[in-house]
Amino acid sequence: MTQGFRKNRRDGMVFGVCAGMADRFGIDVLWTRVGFVALTLLGFGLPLLLYITIAILAP
Repeated sequence: MTQGFRKNRRDGMVFGVCAGMADRFGIDVLWTRVGFVALTLLGFGLPLLLYITIAILAP
C-alpha cells in the first residue's frame, strides 16, 4: 500500500512541504527548494499560493 504525501517537519525549514516532496519523489531536498524558488520567481507568486495551500491541507 503506497502512502500519500506527508510534510516532513524533521528536515523542513518552514512547514516541511519541500522536504515532504523530496521524500515522496526520492530526490534531494535542496533541489526541491531551488525548484520552488525558481518557479516562484518565474510564476508570479502562484507557486507560493500553492505552497501555503499544501502547508495548510497536508498532514
